[in-house]
Amino acid sequence: MTDDVTVPEGLTSVEAEQRRKHGEANTAATRASRTYGQILRTNVFSFYNSILFVIGAALLSLGRYSDALVSVGLGLINAVLSSIQELRAKRKLDRLQLLDQAEVTVVRDGVDVRLAPERVVRGDVVHVRAGDQIVVDGPLLSGRGDRLETDESLLTGESDPVVKRVGDDLLSGSFCSGGEGYQLARDVGAASHANKLTTEARVPSSDKTPLQLRMEFVVRLVMVLVALMSITILAQAAMEGFALLRVVQTSAVLSGLVPYGLFFLIAVAYTVGASRIAGRGALIQQVNAVESISNIDVLCTDKTGTLTSGRLRLDSVEPLSGHGEADVRGVLGSLARSGSAPNLTSEALAAALPGKAWTVRQEVPFTSALRWSGVAGEDGTYVLGAPDALAPALSGAPLTERVAEHAGQGLRVLVLARAGDDLRDTRDRPLLPPLTPLALVTLSDELRPDVADTIAGLREQGVTMKVLSGDDPRTVAALARQAGLDSGVPVNGADIDALTDAELDALVDTSAVFGRVAPHQKERIVDALRRGGHYVAMIGDGVNDARALKRAHVGVAMRSGSGVTRDVADIVLVEDSFAALLPAQREGRKIINGIATSMFVFLTRVTTQALVILAVTLLGLGFPYEPTQVGLTLLTVGVPTFFLTLWAPSTPPARDLLGSLARFVLPASVVTAGFSVVVYSYHYLSLVTILGEADTPAFVIEEFEGYTGLAPTDAGFALAGATLGAQTALSTFVTFASFGLLLFLFPPNRLFAAWTRPTSDRRPAIMVALLVAAFFVVLYTPYLSSYFGITDPARPIWTTVVPGLVLWFLALTAAFRWRLMDRMLGLGTLPPPDRSPARTPAEGPTAGP
Repeated sequence: MTDDVTVPEGLTSVEAEQRRKHGEANTAATRASRTYGQILRTNVFSFYNSILFVIGAALLSLGRYSDALVSVGLGLINAVLSSIQELRAKRKLDRLQLLDQAEVTVVRDGVDVRLAPERVVRGDVVHVRAGDQIVVDGPLLSGRGDRLETDESLLTGESDPVVKRVGDDLLSGSFCSGGEGYQLARDVGAASHANKLTTEARVPSSDKTPLQLRMEFVVRLVMVLVALMSITILAQAAMEGFALLRVVQTSAVLSGLVPYGLFFLIAVAYTVGASRIAGRGALIQQVNAVESISNIDVLCTDKTGTLTSGRLRLDSVEPLSGHGEADVRGVLGSLARSGSAPNLTSEALAAALPGKAWTVRQEVPFTSALRWSGVAGEDGTYVLGAPDALAPALSGAPLTERVAEHAGQGLRVLVLARAGDDLRDTRDRPLLPPLTPLALVTLSDELRPDVADTIAGLREQGVTMKVLSGDDPRTVAALARQAGLDSGVPVNGADIDALTDAELDALVDTSAVFGRVAPHQKERIVDALRRGGHYVAMIGDGVNDARALKRAHVGVAMRSGSGVTRDVADIVLVEDSFAALLPAQREGRKIINGIATSMFVFLTRVTTQALVILAVTLLGLGFPYEPTQVGLTLLTVGVPTFFLTLWAPSTPPARDLLGSLARFVLPASVVTAGFSVVVYSYHYLSLVTILGEADTPAFVIEEFEGYTGLAPTDAGFALAGATLGAQTALSTFVTFASFGLLLFLFPPNRLFAAWTRPTSDRRPAIMVALLVAAFFVVLYTPYLSSYFGITDPARPIWTTVVPGLVLWFLALTAAFRWRLMDRMLGLGTLPPPDRSPARTPAEGPTAGP
């Protein structure tokens, strides 16, 4: 405690405890972010999972345990994976916030006591020193020299210190940057300035990514079709007197047509992507931000703490009046090392210049009110300060023109001068003596080391940068140019409020640098960009950036910034590394391409299955699927899409995804469904005849007794056996055809290159070979074949399935190569597909061989 600071009387421990019990403690604003329970409930009981759980419960009540497991298994896995990423992000964020909670000093029972910020109560006297964060609102009661300085850059974006005199309010969320004093805790908890901003910033909001919107359209379309099919088929089942078990099983199969597996796939892809990006310095808090960051075409960023490191860098030392540069540099280096209150300027000079600390006889520390500092040492008395502050005392020609030239480049200009021995008057107040100028010193804000390369990389990807800062527009423009941005004519925030939305829209399209902007103006700029059809990301570190981060499609916070900003951001740069955005963008593109490729596989399976069900129902044959047989999609869809997503390239995503899907899914589904119905019908009708004949071999009857659980004398034996045998043939054909579709999507050679050109990546072909081997294991392992509801692979199955696959391959090759479905449906009016070589299916078809 210093002698020139009056210590106000604080509360007693008893008074503080009573106020805490009355709810007057500095408790943080209620968090709007979800709790662990809310995260789990939202993911587990989603709309799609709820449908599956209802069906699963019905199957369990009927004793169909394996059917129930298949029906709800993917839903549970989806929920678990979706929850894991959000829970991991929440735990990491909570740890970051815990690390940032520094204790504060209050006066209790007449002595200083260190407390956690939430233990401060209304009426406490807070002892504030340089470097302390201010955690409550209230007036300055006393201070050294009746004033102190605060850094409010996290609140306003303005990096210059703000002088606070006795009676002025100190705002929570700011820092004491100089001096020492005592503050009255008037507004605490939710009533404080920082917590009010926090409450506004934490209002829940979400933006669906373009891929999510496309998928939502596709899924809704499929759900409508499934609903219509369900009504028709279940109505028919009711009229024919189907048993409750058959109705529930049919419902389970129909519900499986909804491609909820795509949501499972997205959850996996987002989780893997988030883990990869976390290893490079970025914490993903909203899982879809992994994909969303790849869609941005405008990146808005603050200056202080984002583009810059918060430190100053010596730019130049320009000797005056014939003084030697080496001597001047030595004086500057020693002067920087001799002050008792180091600041950003002295640290930058000491780091760049040689020198040794003097024995100080007299000192005037720097304050923003004086705008100069001075030291009297054994080598003389020297003053360093702002040119306009020293101008009245400087001898020689005015320095106005040279100072203006440097200031126009966005540099901070100081004057080094030699003075007489006395820097104070008779009352010990700072006083400038006559000064002889020695040098002009220029300093610049230090750019983060990776900013220039990152900006160049983003520019190559078509991303435009906008800098929104609370600093002087000229200074911001100069820094932007150093970082490699075309700053153009900088805009002053004071001019923005007078603009209409239309005028602002035009301005933000042509301007790149905005200075002296307030938090609400940053928000307006983001809104203007969104109205212009841009996909916007916002990077910030202060509370003043939080609202703009919420308005942007993607909010990115710096680790060293405000806890509020980190809390509301979609992505947190935990190492304060701007470079983490480029890997995030590449990972996002892999996600988009991988999931888009998976949509080809998923939708082909769903459409094929739907067409088969419709055709078989119209023919009056037995229902073609059991719930357990649908589980084979693990081999045909689940495993392939998982690995194809991992192997996806980081190239720009396709612009015409829906058009490409139509061109592939429609012919593939129609051709596959057509041959599937032929295979199913042939086996069904043949088995009905065989099982109904009196001379059927005994071993065949015994086998189907075991499969169906019915005796030959039972009325439904022949139909049940025929249905199961035909389902086995259908499942076998469709499974092998699905493997073949993967080869059409990733042709290993010209034989399969009807849809796209051959790929040099052999991993998909190897995966198909392994999947074929796995399916043979299922077919020839009694336990597995029974689990998936299929019979042993009898010879009649192979005599129809193998020829059917050959004919299917030829028909589909012709459909793709000559675009038969496109011509029949008029798809030629859609935008033409990209025909560049070596493209993935997600990027559109390419020319055939």
